[in-house]
Amino acid sequence: MTARIDHTVTSGTFSLDGGTFDVDNNVWVVGDDHECVVIDAPHDVAAIREVVGGRRVLAVVCTHAHDDHVRKAPELAAEVNAPILLHPEDRVLWDLTHPDSEPDGDLADNQVIQVAGVELHVLHTPGHAPGAVCLYFPSLATVFTGDTLFAGGPGATGRSFSDFDVIVASIRDRLLPLPEETEVHPGHGESTTIGAVRLEFDDWVKRD
Repeated sequence: MTARIDHTVTSGTFSLDGGTFDVDNNVWVVGDDHECVVIDAPHDVAAIREVVGGRRVLAVVCTHAHDDHVRKAPELAAEVNAPILLHPEDRVLWDLTHPDSEPDGDLADNQVIQVAGVELHVLHTPGHAPGAVCLYFPSLATVFTGDTLFAGGPGATGRSFSDFDVIVASIRDRLLPLPEETEVHPGHGESTTIGAVRLEFDDWVKRD
């Protein structure tokens, strides 16, 4: 079967630095009729399992460890018997939400994960969080950017463990070189393309 992208939106909260905010999170599931990976596990295990259906989940892949992206990761992983994968530099954030549990494996820059006959390429893109990653599927012409890149600008960098200059470098050096037709699917909000981001990038940098 041909690999495809399935999607749902779940609602909940994001908390950091003493503030709590209402958020809607995209959840992306990539696979075929038999197996898949889940990208982030924010607020609602039942909603994610509905998208997964009866497929085997190879991994719950975390773009970063802010609580609105990993809050339900241990519960989901236990229910579908899949490992949680996270870049080790985001353990400091993971431990804020899950001090009594650990991810099952590390993500590394340029790591390749196979799912449904396609390759998932891990791109370490720090800035929004130290261990933030983007997940590039060349054969699907798609990159999942978590909170590193949105339609309209870079991810937020005004909170702990974030850095504007670092996120700008991550976008410039790791994402802008991707083919312009690459679809950008973020952790929140609407999708865009690398081509559109290239046109807007210089203005984003000047505006900050």
